[in-house]
Amino acid sequence: MKDQNGLVDEKCESRLYIGNLDQRITEALLLKLFSPFGKIVSEDFLWHTRGPKRGEPRGFAFIQYSTREEAQLAKEKMNGRLACGRPLVVRLASEKLLVETAVHPPKAVGEANKSGLAGSLSGQMSRSAKIAAIKNKLKAMEQESCSMKKPRQADSTACGGHLDHSSIKR
Repeated sequence: MKDQNGLVDEKCESRLYIGNLDQRITEALLLKLFSPFGKIVSEDFLWHTRGPKRGEPRGFAFIQYSTREEAQLAKEKMNGRLACGRPLVVRLASEKLLVETAVHPPKAVGEANKSGLAGSLSGQMSRSAKIAAIKNKLKAMEQESCSMKKPRQADSTACGGHLDHSSIKR
């Protein structure tokens, strides 16, 4: 992601979205699975805060590595990897944001947008961002379908177990 000056936001580039988490995966297990790829700076494991599922995991989390390279390595090695019988979905958080934006574009805000005075340039930028997000989504779907065809590594024997990282090439 870029800030207003066009510079890449390093924090966003080293932050991973981890989705499709089984309800039995704990924060400790998640950290154990992702720690071999680099220094984890922060972890956000999301929980339901209200409603009938209050206190249960939401099925996704975010992990922040100290560098973009560590995050990229973890993404490459862990996306599609089985954990508790489910293939993990691992993307850079910025990629997740692009996909979300394409599926659910932000609502127009301000009088200029309401009155139609917003320039066509903003429409073009929005369209090109949507196209880029759709391309990323298609690429991710292709990678997921390829990983489904041939198992990458056996699931951990018990959900509380861990993946064997000794076979992973760095």
